[in-house]
Amino acid sequence: MIIKSREFFRLSLAAILILSLTFSLLLIRSKTSGAPDFPQSLIAQNSKEVQINIAQGQTGSQIAAALFAAGVVKSAAAFFEIAVSDERSTRIAPGIHRINLQISARQALDQLLDATRIPNLIKVSEGARKSEIASSLIARGFTKSEVNSAMGKLLLPSGFKDPEGLLFPAQYSLIEGENALAVLQSMIQRFISDSEVKKLLMGDGQFNALKLLTMASIIQAEGDGGDFTKISRVIRNRLKIGMPLQVDSTVHYITKSRGQLFLSTKSTLINSPYNTYQRYGLPPTPIGNPGVAAINAALNPASGDWLYFITVAPRDTRFTKSHDEFLAWKALYQKNRKAGAFEVKK
Repeated sequence: MIIKSREFFRLSLAAILILSLTFSLLLIRSKTSGAPDFPQSLIAQNSKEVQINIAQGQTGSQIAAALFAAGVVKSAAAFFEIAVSDERSTRIAPGIHRINLQISARQALDQLLDATRIPNLIKVSEGARKSEIASSLIARGFTKSEVNSAMGKLLLPSGFKDPEGLLFPAQYSLIEGENALAVLQSMIQRFISDSEVKKLLMGDGQFNALKLLTMASIIQAEGDGGDFTKISRVIRNRLKIGMPLQVDSTVHYITKSRGQLFLSTKSTLINSPYNTYQRYGLPPTPIGNPGVAAINAALNPASGDWLYFITVAPRDTRFTKSHDEFLAWKALYQKNRKAGAFEVKK
């Protein structure tokens, strides 16, 4: 039986890699108001650009000093003042940024946050599989052998033997001279530094970190953000009573397919530990790299007795404990699918 048919792969923008701006209390309290700054109008008169390399873990004061030294801002204090007062500054990604010369501190921050000004940007979408991330790296110039070798050399959190699920969805800027291992390791470092992930790595008393992350990956693949906590509850309810999960996304993971609505009976018979139609319990590893919302849902399921869920039409996912009701909804889903309700409108 089908728990849910996915419309198509969601390519939501991944959250930008958080760069910690560790400002000291003394500097934050210092009065930098009125620091020398270029007026914003000058940007139209000066089209020259410079490349600023932001290192992983670089502080706000260090970034300010680098911008001033390169001639981007009129004073380091002006940029520092803006960075302290604007929480967006915590989302500046490490890597090379193209920045105009002689611009205001506000414009400098805006340009540092502009993804189009970051050369060699790699986007890891929520739910992306490690095979897809590997393909992105290869497309950026890394060799297949280098990427495959790097996947096997990564330092993983305790309890994990495979990087699937640990490559945090975000935008990553390739730093000049950086190898594939360093790029992939930075994704894992971003994963373990997230506050929700830290909760997951501790387990919840019932499931360990690996199982929770595997749940999160299924939640990410099966639903929309508004349904995540309900899907999480369905998974837990089925596991509790020893009922097979029977989720389409695990079969799609085996066949390396995306956006499939119809799941054939033949595909549900594939002999694989990832086939939740044939095997009880969770797959041996995550089936993708989930985002924070899915991880949070795995940790905090909604309350409910549901055992089934199915999307009968776009933005209409229904949950029930009744098998008969599920079958009725399944018939409605099939009717809508044949009528083209799930077709992507161009």
